[in-house]
Amino acid sequence: MPIHDFVQDTSRWMSDEGPYSDIVISTRIRLARNLIEHPFPMLQSEHQADEVIERVRAAIGSPEFAEQGGGNFELIQLDTITGLDLKTLEEKYLISSTMVEHATRGAAAIREDELVSIMINEEDHLRLQVLLPGLQLAEAWETATRVDDLLEAKLNYAFDERFGYLTACPTNVGTGIRASVMLHLPALVATGQINRVLSALGQVGLIVRGVHGEGTEAIGNLFQLSNQITLGVPEEEVIQSLESVAQKIIEHESQARTYLMQESREDIEDRIARSFGILAYARRLSAKETMQRLSDIRLGIDLGVIKGISKNILKELMVMTQPAFLQRKSGVALAPGERDFRRAELVRDKLRSGAGHI
Repeated sequence: MPIHDFVQDTSRWMSDEGPYSDIVISTRIRLARNLIEHPFPMLQSEHQADEVIERVRAAIGSPEFAEQGGGNFELIQLDTITGLDLKTLEEKYLISSTMVEHATRGAAAIREDELVSIMINEEDHLRLQVLLPGLQLAEAWETATRVDDLLEAKLNYAFDERFGYLTACPTNVGTGIRASVMLHLPALVATGQINRVLSALGQVGLIVRGVHGEGTEAIGNLFQLSNQITLGVPEEEVIQSLESVAQKIIEHESQARTYLMQESREDIEDRIARSFGILAYARRLSAKETMQRLSDIRLGIDLGVIKGISKNILKELMVMTQPAFLQRKSGVALAPGERDFRRAELVRDKLRSGAGHI
């Protein structure tokens, strides 16, 4: 599959629905792995970085890898594609911002369904990621461990009997797993309960990040919840703990939505209708306002206030309205003001194509 296909269309995690997809936008499992024969990426030479890429290329290209359930991957040398393509891959969550910075020595292996990707020579030699719609932690883990086992059969991972998998950052040593769920929690925010709910998570070894990961703010009422501890805790226990907490938060958000419709129906319907009107007719939209209004639209769909629009509009437009995706669709470089204009145009077209109404 050429790079053009990966940067042109939406990914399956955006277009498909999963369990609890009214509240859980996506599930992600990420595994950090390193090769024992090579220095960590920040210490390796250009030649050594190329060797790592070639070893991964050989592993995923072997006949038994695909035959035994690994799937078909396309390996992309990141220094051979444009900066716009790099940013588009980042906006689709197929590579990280760190990978974009290290593009001259990195590569990305992306499975044809885009649900599995492997960043090569990011902070670690391999960052294996599985990204699924809705709450599917067990399914994502099953896929991740299957691909990981097939890679380990071909590659010598750096592994210590006492500590587990060795990683460039000590916070990932052990299992190297980072399990996360992206949650849409507009009702908990609207009722002022969000800080109380999220403040308790640190006590159970979980952390909350923004929609774009560590150090980013929560926008559009989207919160990314993930494990902090990778040492001394089995992967299954990490996943069960996150699943249990996610289920509790889903329950709280559902109760808060019911409360809003019982106690503040006119206020919440007015807010949803205003956001619908702005997105349907605005001529310029910033990225931040777009996400805030889309959160209202998605809540309106889930509450039955808005009809005729796909539930996936939030997932699709949170990616398609990003700067690189907009410029790729337009076919020209766009200044920030021009992007606001194109963003509003795209959102209007999307709402009209769905024949949405209140």
